[in-house]
Amino acid sequence: MKLRVGAAVVVAVACAAAGAFAAEKKYSTGASDTEVRIGHTTAYSGPVSAFGAAGRTLVGYYNMINAAGGINGRQIKIISLDDAYSPPKAVEQTRKLVEQDEVLAIYGVSGSPTNAATQKYLNGKGVPQLLIATGAAKFNNPKAFPWTMPFWPTYAVEQKTYVDYIRKAKPGAKIAVLYANDDYGKDHLAGVVAALQGVKDATLVAQASYESSDATIDSQILALKSSGADVFISATTPKFAAQAIRKIKELGWNPLQFVANASSSVSAVLEPAGLDNSKGVITGAFLKLPSDPRWSTDKEVQDYLAFMKKWNPQDNPFDFYATVAYANAGMLHHVLKTAGDDLTRENLMRVVGNIDDVHVPLHLSSIVLKTTPEDFSAFRTLQLQRFDGKHWVDID
Repeated sequence: MKLRVGAAVVVAVACAAAGAFAAEKKYSTGASDTEVRIGHTTAYSGPVSAFGAAGRTLVGYYNMINAAGGINGRQIKIISLDDAYSPPKAVEQTRKLVEQDEVLAIYGVSGSPTNAATQKYLNGKGVPQLLIATGAAKFNNPKAFPWTMPFWPTYAVEQKTYVDYIRKAKPGAKIAVLYANDDYGKDHLAGVVAALQGVKDATLVAQASYESSDATIDSQILALKSSGADVFISATTPKFAAQAIRKIKELGWNPLQFVANASSSVSAVLEPAGLDNSKGVITGAFLKLPSDPRWSTDKEVQDYLAFMKKWNPQDNPFDFYATVAYANAGMLHHVLKTAGDDLTRENLMRVVGNIDDVHVPLHLSSIVLKTTPEDFSAFRTLQLQRFDGKHWVDID
């Protein structure tokens, strides 16, 4: 009897110890029992200051979450700084966030040039470069850069989607591409070239680049028009996407037009370009657009509009960058919630490397999200849409 009682006590102690071990909280720099610090940079100033709406929406989202009690009982502190879409400035601000503010991770930075400038630094430090807003192929390389995870449809997938449609809609198409002379634009161009390899019913006949510091791209559009192209792909940031659409109309050029989804905002791009000028432009979408009447009764859209009214009244709720930032903030919410009490940098990367059909608020139902430890590219599909002068409409 004594032996049995003694054994039971030993087993009970062992189980209690095991339970305590299982419940042990684990933290890296930037996390504690009460707080998680997340670093973020975006262009609040400079040539793509339209991105600032995304930063303000991100901050507003976590102000809302914190007011409701945070995530797993912790307040989420977002430290968002201006990088002006300048690689040197992005490095300076990122170093501050890591070395002075001691954040757990860098999250949601917009732009290929800015993320490229900080990628080696963050990977060398073992700091997650998490859910960044770029689809450049170089950011999906878990073997070489295990701390970098993108959260945007890859530019290769986007351009293949366009080329596949062009081949069906316009056999024998002659394609012209305007692209930013940086990692963002060059990766889009590479996507077009790759999609056209071995193809006989469509040809890339002209390409022109611009610098983000340029005042206009009028000369580039003139050169592309003179090539005889009947398809135009705009791999540009918002300001130049608007200029291109407007200039094409002024010249009386009527190509089949495509605009990168990063520059498909109605308020930031199509309205400045002229809504009539923008009719017929095509993009590859992944979001429900709150400005579209078909989503007027959608619960996720209603929640988003209520959020913007209360937590980010400064920005237009129909702004594409606000909308995508809200969706991306929802994915970060999922990651932090899933991480639970293991708020180590290593565990964050385990979570983002094992996304399996997670639905993010405001994503179209057809969008599939899936990652593996060997492939961090989450988006597998895009929905082609055409602008009708007021709204983006699905192309079947």
